[in-house]
Amino acid sequence: MALIDKKYRIELDGKIIGFSFLENADAPMGVVSGLIQFENVDSGYDLFLDYCSNNGITINENDTTYKLIDTQTIPNLKVYCENDSEIKGVSAITGMDKEGFEIQIMVGYPFYEEVFPHHVKEYREKFK
Repeated sequence: MALIDKKYRIELDGKIIGFSFLENADAPMGVVSGLIQFENVDSGYDLFLDYCSNNGITINENDTTYKLIDTQTIPNLKVYCENDSEIKGVSAITGMDKEGFEIQIMVGYPFYEEVFPHHVKEYREKFK
């Protein structure tokens, strides 16, 4: 099971919008993801729809009935470790207001292994 005690701060255009534990991973692909715990955000759907629409970011799916959105890469969506170092990668969002939103980050190696050794270890343990 992944280590979920590390809290990663999420910012959009330099403003804190929440955090995630980045509890899910696809280590061979260099992907990490997790549920976003919003801070001072009433609707994640409205936040991301407005932001993407106003900044020319492609939306893969937008369902207004369910307030569901799936985005392409959002360049100014940044994630930071507890020591304030930025996780360098490309980030996108998927989810809906009713069930929550997940951030996915594609991170290159060797940085991925440095920041998420617990995910790499968990993956390697599957083959022992």
